[in-house]
Amino acid sequence: MEQAQLAAKPLFSRQALQRLIWPLVGEQFLAVMTGMADTVMVANAGETAVSAVSLVDSINILMLNIFAALAAGGAIVVSQYLGMRDGKNANRAAKQLVVIVAALGAGLGVVCALARNPMLDFLFGSTDPVVMEGARKYFFITALSYPFIAVYNAGAAIFRSMGNSRVSLKASLIANAVNIAGNALCIFGLKWGVVGAAVPTLISRALGAVLLLVLLRNPGLQITLRDWKRFRLRPDMIKKILGIGIPNGLENGMFQVGKILVQSLIATFGTVAIAANAVCNTLCMLPQIPAQAIGLAMTTVVGQCVGANDYRQASGYVKKLTWMAFLCNGALCLLMLTGAHLIILPFNLSAETAAVALKIARPYYILAALIWVMSFTFPGGLRAAGDVKFTMGASMLSMWVFRIGFSYLLAQYLEMGIYGVWAAMYVDWAVRILCFVARYLSGKWKTKRLV
Repeated sequence: MEQAQLAAKPLFSRQALQRLIWPLVGEQFLAVMTGMADTVMVANAGETAVSAVSLVDSINILMLNIFAALAAGGAIVVSQYLGMRDGKNANRAAKQLVVIVAALGAGLGVVCALARNPMLDFLFGSTDPVVMEGARKYFFITALSYPFIAVYNAGAAIFRSMGNSRVSLKASLIANAVNIAGNALCIFGLKWGVVGAAVPTLISRALGAVLLLVLLRNPGLQITLRDWKRFRLRPDMIKKILGIGIPNGLENGMFQVGKILVQSLIATFGTVAIAANAVCNTLCMLPQIPAQAIGLAMTTVVGQCVGANDYRQASGYVKKLTWMAFLCNGALCLLMLTGAHLIILPFNLSAETAAVALKIARPYYILAALIWVMSFTFPGGLRAAGDVKFTMGASMLSMWVFRIGFSYLLAQYLEMGIYGVWAAMYVDWAVRILCFVARYLSGKWKTKRLV
């Protein structure tokens, strides 16, 4: 019945899905490849520089995921208004979103820049002093970019809610080209080391945010950010946005806090383990790019179906998009598995670090091909319907009990080292799947509509 509904009068045609998804794939690929380029370039300054950037990026990713989660919350509200054909409130919600994330980004940026030393000492105090010195410099500069990345995420989410992901792709292309060129100049030319990686990041994120804000002033768009003189905060809309964004942000935030705690455990295993883990974290993101893009598209697609009160189509699209993500992720994992020994070469690792990285990456690609999509892409449909409290609770419970608890059990007490940390992650994935599939089959997610 669901597939028949999709075929009869779909809210999103195959062409509309392709126009939404393919630019998102490009944007996600660009983000990962830029991250890889940063790591490869920094690697020329030595493994201590790679380790310093890796430690700070575990905190930066926490902040970025909070901003992305709030932006996704706003996008779900905007998408549901668009599904109701209520353009006036969709525009109002979009403005509320931009103001909220800009304020949060500025506040967190100032706090992290000023409190960087005690934060790093608390989390990674046992790290080599040379690594820690580089981490302090990198953290200060990248923390200043938080308000810009927050606004960029909000702008990109607004464009996605309109079914237009090409604009954010173009902005990302420009910003990341500036970032890579800046890295080349500052790392290779000026020999600034970790500072040479941080300064272009700050500049490129500011540029990306400004570009999207300017483009959202286009009066021909469904949603346009103009006429700010009449703007006023609307507590009812802020409540709806935060009602999705806070649980979503807590879920993503606690996930990253857990990763930071795990990172602090890995830091006790030495520079080889830190560097191998950093490289594997980068490499292991590659096969997930299409699945992550499809997950972002699911927010728009399922959100508009729910706004139109068409749960048959919502359910059908969840299944269709999850299946697409599974096929793409599986194919890329197989490709990465066969070429893992070649892919690590540009990172300029020592023989010992390269061997550890391969021992981590190979089992990862096998298991990720089988279960990653159901753990992370599939629940995006539940969130888009407004069922964020359940996904938050299930994710946080699984993260703290299985990923973190098992990491210490396997890595430290059973002396499996860094391999135990990655094994605990696979257990976490499996538990998430059980929770999310059970929730979907229960149908309770269909009672969480926001507007």
